[in-house]
Amino acid sequence: MDGTETYAIDDVAFIGRTVTEYEHMFDLDLSAWEGESVLDCPGGACAFVSEANSRDIDAVGVDLMYDTPPEELRQRCEEDIDRAIAGFDGVEDQFVWDFYDDVADVRAHWSAAYREFIEDYEQHYDSGRYLPSKLPELPFEDDAFSLVLSAHLLFLYMDKLDHEFHEQSLLELARVASDEVRVYPLERFDGMRYPRLDELREVLADAGYSTEIRSVPFEFQQGADELLRIEV
Repeated sequence: MDGTETYAIDDVAFIGRTVTEYEHMFDLDLSAWEGESVLDCPGGACAFVSEANSRDIDAVGVDLMYDTPPEELRQRCEEDIDRAIAGFDGVEDQFVWDFYDDVADVRAHWSAAYREFIEDYEQHYDSGRYLPSKLPELPFEDDAFSLVLSAHLLFLYMDKLDHEFHEQSLLELARVASDEVRVYPLERFDGMRYPRLDELREVLADAGYSTEIRSVPFEFQQGADELLRIEV
């Protein structure tokens, strides 16, 4: 990407997306998964688990932060949204403004997501709907979920997470899925695609999984309009 400044955030942000964002990012028809089990990992402050459960989907979220009491996590959500939104200052032209109108609209979506999440999290804290865990090891049996979704960790933070972590994490996500895994995006913040993606696909193939790169009806980071689909 041209220019010296790019979007940056100091650490992995605990922010979330609305179900509408998920439907676009993952090219997802929720009605097709009614009655099925779905894992969101890492779930962050996303509204997906709450909304999916209201639509007769047995959805579970996993995140390192899910051992945090609700009020403390609410404060973390608000702080991380502020940090994430501040990162857009001066680099707005590096993003595609089709889904979102502007930075204020991004804040509106992410704020709506965390508010729905935190309300559901308060009601279901310690119930098993939101489990504290982290990749590359998950506390589930093989084939525990029909569909596994993973957004905004793998590939996006390629400078912080090494290749071995990516390899182990993708194999683990595939292990707990009975049908498929979808991972989005394939790029880091500056639009650079993960350079060893083909190697990861070869590792998955050797483990018996087929993969494809699929276009999605969503692009916010420039070039981030595809996902990795792993068929189990």
